[in-house]
Amino acid sequence: MDHTHHQSNLSLGFHAVPLPPLTSRAPIADDSISLQIDPGVRDPSHNPRPIPLQFFDQQPDNARDGSVGANDGEESDEEDQKEEEVRILGYSMCIKRQRRGESSSSCSSSSMLLSKRARVEPDLETRRDAVRSWGNQPLSAADPEIFEIMDKEKQRQVLGIELIASENFVCRGVLDALGSHLTNKYSEGYPGARYYGGNQYIDQIERLCHDRALAAFGLDPECWGVNVQPYSCTSANFAVYTGLLLPKDRIMGLDSPSGGHVSHGYYTPSGKKISAASIFFESLSYKVNPLTGYIDYDKLEEKAMDYRPKILICGGSTYPREWDYARVRQIADKCGAVLMCDMAHISGLVAAKESLSPFDYCDIVTSTTHKSLRGPRGGIIFFRKGKKQKRQGFCLGQTDENDRYDFEERINFSVFPSLQGGPHDNHIAALAIALKQVATPEYKAYIQQVKRNAQALASALLRRNCRLVTGGTDNHLLLWDLRTFGLTGKNFEKVCEACHISLNKTPIFGDNGAISPGGVRIGTPAMTTRGCLEGDFEMIAEFLLRAAQIASTIQKEHGKIQKEFLKGLESSRDVAELRNRVESFASQFAMPGYDV
Repeated sequence: MDHTHHQSNLSLGFHAVPLPPLTSRAPIADDSISLQIDPGVRDPSHNPRPIPLQFFDQQPDNARDGSVGANDGEESDEEDQKEEEVRILGYSMCIKRQRRGESSSSCSSSSMLLSKRARVEPDLETRRDAVRSWGNQPLSAADPEIFEIMDKEKQRQVLGIELIASENFVCRGVLDALGSHLTNKYSEGYPGARYYGGNQYIDQIERLCHDRALAAFGLDPECWGVNVQPYSCTSANFAVYTGLLLPKDRIMGLDSPSGGHVSHGYYTPSGKKISAASIFFESLSYKVNPLTGYIDYDKLEEKAMDYRPKILICGGSTYPREWDYARVRQIADKCGAVLMCDMAHISGLVAAKESLSPFDYCDIVTSTTHKSLRGPRGGIIFFRKGKKQKRQGFCLGQTDENDRYDFEERINFSVFPSLQGGPHDNHIAALAIALKQVATPEYKAYIQQVKRNAQALASALLRRNCRLVTGGTDNHLLLWDLRTFGLTGKNFEKVCEACHISLNKTPIFGDNGAISPGGVRIGTPAMTTRGCLEGDFEMIAEFLLRAAQIASTIQKEHGKIQKEFLKGLESSRDVAELRNRVESFASQFAMPGYDV
């Protein structure tokens, strides 16, 4: 075989071999191919006639038709099973010739193989048992390591005093829904418009959750809509910004050291952008009065008129007083902003009508669902819909050509598909359960007790010469300024944690909060859920004061540097004594969901 180059094209040519005369030559075999050489590459003087291209070397006829000679029988059968060497275009290959009747034999063999497989296939009950053995194991058997850690956390909750203002304890029904089969379902989209099938019951749950959310806050479904899919309140806030604003548009919220939340936009003193709200949008914060700790609404208005934010945000995470929503509404109208409230901390109080309602003045209201609402961890967005209320000023992008609110479509699209994937259906069901409880008289009584307990705790600390920001509280939390004890919030938090008291450090306006926050935030919802009353919070105040004394002693002996402070904490007998008192006190109270 040679390769001939002709006019820059590669062609394949074959050397013809001498052939016997046609009369004496054997007929072309069945498995031969007659090839006509391309005239573009052959010798013009050569007579063009077909050249038989033998794929298989010629075999005797008796080998081709399966006939056998004298040594037939077993030898023949063995030879039939052997591979046969042939030459194809001059190359050796081994092939196995198909014997006569082999096609039917092959089909029979395939049938036998399938039948054999069917015989060894496990029966249905065996397969069911295999699924049960994997899928129905209790956690203690499926993962003992995780089970042990979770059990330790359960004991910590039962034996400790929970004073973190953003935490609470949920009921058994909420826990059951969170750990239910609803975790298995994927339901991207909204009721009646899902990307997946099989969501008819998920739609029922989400619609019921909508109805209960509006009912819990006394909202007219013709005037308010709700989205229950956000994974957290931070996600809910960012969905509002994304739906209503363009990148680099302006927002304005309460400064974080003043009691605001970083999701409302916050920069550190060095200019570092802390949250996505400040990365994708421009933010400017307003502050509290440094002498009183109350929001300075006059300066807020002055800043807003200069800055002209597209969204003005009220609400915070460490503000112990009521908000003047009417005043903030006036400011929003004057500067042409949409007014949004983040009521994450006080939503339970608002639902129980034990706090002023932002729904009377705001365009959009967001919240978490797990703080004072006592629901699962997640977020929720309420938005006005229908015909726009007549107000002075204007709100860019707030209404369509028919003078109607367009928040619903924009916010829903922002939550999904813009920012999130499939909703957590188990969370939505658990939220519906919690919202049903929120609408009951028992829940209102609970919130009233939360407020009484907060007042009792504040009074007890004030009597012990502790300094509280704003001098007290109107809601469920209080802010304790530890600088009068010479302590930092970080070291005091560590002492409390060692004594099984949970609270969190927080900056006090005017301190160096980024490095050494000077206070702690204390809340009453969780221990009120466990059944604590005013007298119990008197005892809790005593525990807190003792923890402050222990922290002062350790700091005097080992210094403020946390590494050295923690060494002294580990060896403190006073800590062990206070921890025993705290555990004895806390273990008296019931624990919802898994009372032990």
